[in-house]
Amino acid sequence: MRLDRFLANLPHCSHRQARLLLASGRAAVNGNTVCDGTHDVRVFDRIELDGEVLQAGKPARFYMLNKRAGCVSATADPQHPTVLDLLNEPDKDNLHIAGRLDFNTTGLMIITNDGLWSRRLTQPESLLGKTYLVETEAPIDPICVDRFAQGLYFRFENLTTLPAELELLGPQQARLTLHEGRYHQVKRMFGHFNNKVTALHRERIGPLLLDSTLAPGQYRSLTPGEIAQV
Repeated sequence: MRLDRFLANLPHCSHRQARLLLASGRAAVNGNTVCDGTHDVRVFDRIELDGEVLQAGKPARFYMLNKRAGCVSATADPQHPTVLDLLNEPDKDNLHIAGRLDFNTTGLMIITNDGLWSRRLTQPESLLGKTYLVETEAPIDPICVDRFAQGLYFRFENLTTLPAELELLGPQQARLTLHEGRYHQVKRMFGHFNNKVTALHRERIGPLLLDSTLAPGQYRSLTPGEIAQV
């Protein structure tokens, strides 16, 4: 919400009065005087007027989780454990998942209560790379490297995938970086070559790399540096 609108929503404060308050330098956001009414404020911001706290703000929370297999990427599920069940944190219902993974896919998940931040991380327009370790049932045909880089046609959606980078690590193992998130995309790309994906593990989302010290099911808070990278 814009700061002038926030102030105008106060009892007995009109839009004109809000503009005057701002022009006189009587409002502060997170300890800094703000005179620009278009300044965006969020629930995480501390807002003061003449030293009186109008909104104390709530802490933004960011967690990196190493998802284990057999866990649902959801906030609640009647049959299976969810990724939120792995967190020992208060007020978990206020958290959401930034970038889901399939039931048996493992690896990096980000969980937060900051919707604006998570949209920057996951919105398709950002084209941030998502890197996966892939294991397959049959040997990977080297032609996949060039074909993935060119993009594959998905008949169901009538679209061609964005160029993807495939690095062969062994006969049946590869590292794949996508710049989009189509439904079961990795499995469908290898299925195009009649090869079944037997294991899938996400290593990275954009600038965020899974902490190698986290065992499956473990998590930690993101560092200020990691948060600032998004």
